[in-house]
Amino acid sequence: MRDSNTDLFDPRTSMDSDSSPGSTPTVSSCDFGFAFNDSNFSDRVLRIEIMAGPQDSRPEGEGCTSLADWARHRKRRREDIKKENGVDVVACAEEQILNCNQPDVDDGVACENEDEEAVAMIEESASGDEAEPGNNSAWSMDCSTVVRVKTLHISSPILAAKSPFFYKLFSNGMRESEQRHVTLRINASEEAALMELLNFMYSNTLTTAAAPGLLDVLMAADKFEVASCMRHCSRLLRNIPMTPESALLYLELPSSVLMAEAVQPLTDAAKQYLAARYKDITKFQEEVMALPLAGIEAVLSSDDLQVASEDAVYDFVLKWARSQYPKLEERREILGTRLGRFIRFPYMTCRKLKKVLTCNDFDHELASKAVLEALFFKAEAPHRQRSLAAEDSALTNRRFVERAYKYRPVKVVEFELPRQQCVVYLDLKREECINLFPSGRVYSQAFHLGGQGFFLSAHCNMDQQSSIHCFGLFLGMQEKGSVTFAVDYEFAARSKPTEEYISKYKGNYTFTGGKAVGYRNLFAIPWTSFVAEDSLYFINGILHLRAELTIRH
Repeated sequence: MRDSNTDLFDPRTSMDSDSSPGSTPTVSSCDFGFAFNDSNFSDRVLRIEIMAGPQDSRPEGEGCTSLADWARHRKRRREDIKKENGVDVVACAEEQILNCNQPDVDDGVACENEDEEAVAMIEESASGDEAEPGNNSAWSMDCSTVVRVKTLHISSPILAAKSPFFYKLFSNGMRESEQRHVTLRINASEEAALMELLNFMYSNTLTTAAAPGLLDVLMAADKFEVASCMRHCSRLLRNIPMTPESALLYLELPSSVLMAEAVQPLTDAAKQYLAARYKDITKFQEEVMALPLAGIEAVLSSDDLQVASEDAVYDFVLKWARSQYPKLEERREILGTRLGRFIRFPYMTCRKLKKVLTCNDFDHELASKAVLEALFFKAEAPHRQRSLAAEDSALTNRRFVERAYKYRPVKVVEFELPRQQCVVYLDLKREECINLFPSGRVYSQAFHLGGQGFFLSAHCNMDQQSSIHCFGLFLGMQEKGSVTFAVDYEFAARSKPTEEYISKYKGNYTFTGGKAVGYRNLFAIPWTSFVAEDSLYFINGILHLRAELTIRH
């Protein structure tokens, strides 16, 4: 449903908030339920011709005990409807006939004339006799056969005020718009949802409360452009406890529904649910690998994804894409147009970025552009990086926004001459440091010197001499056999008022695999002083640490 098609007398918030005391009631806020199908309050007769469909053409929500049943039934019905024709209009001398027996927009088959869609209703047979409920032969007839008819007394001002579709139908200036009788044709599977929708347009209430039924009404409201009902269904569905199955179903609704502003809160809630449930993708690896594309996008869009580093996100995306899209061309298309934008390349290590350039799964031009952008970002000053992240925070891909990585990103400057040396910069937020109390620790991403992997780790620990909590910084070497490394190291931190790096500790150590060395009380102050608002070491809420490592010969 197009966002421009809003209810004429229904502000976007009218269905989501109570009217203020003393406010003037609008058509949208009034209850006209008493006038529904009452000839005394109607100026038109709506004749709904219900068309025969497949054998299993009951309403999608009818008989469905779960959303999974609803999804399976709708998929079968879509495949059947693909074989049917779209909308056609037959203008008769006495009435206008609109055929609403159309496929869903997400199947790529849309109405040729969107002004000529339709609706219908009260029960009588096509010959005027009441149809027998047990008449199975009627349901097995050709799809173009009318199996029964419903007629309703309707008020065109009420329907036109609620729906741009009905407004256009009743006020298009054509002769048909002035006729008293209007006939609409629908599939049998749409009957119950349409009746609920028409009732809602009068009363602002629905009788169905189950998710499958609400989804049927939501689809009907989208087809007939009743934004207030879409908003109402969306709110009711959000109030039903979310499950992985329901969240995925909401994200895979037809594109016309997903693009409607009224449904955005529902899809946002579904994305947030999936992102929260699968934030630790290693814990639910099998479940996450089985998620469809919409689910994976929701998970990858989260800033709170609990991963070791963005390198791990890149590896996971490749693994999922290779599993779901075995054909290289399809995989390149998905990575280039859908998934690649959720990988935050600026936070990947340079070693992994080199592999991106040679990865055959990515289009070479797109990969080169992503890597170049990442390298430019890494070269920016910290304040400029924060500025880019702030500008990017409102966008969907958020490529410059840092996630809550288990291993914190570092900046590394390497030297080969005159000695093998590297300078490592690690920034920690005040909140991260506060959360370390009383015995937590946070690790940096790995960096390399002399072919060996090293890391920094920041701790909240007890000072052994004074028995107080304090901030400690340590340097460790990753496990790599029995290699021995003699290293000179120096820890420094920016400090007020100059905000320059000031050396805090120097030492040397001969590393063997898995060992770590450092200083328990780097700033020689208690923990409470370290994290205090007037601390000398947090500049704009950031602790700036530096470690210089030099291989001794």
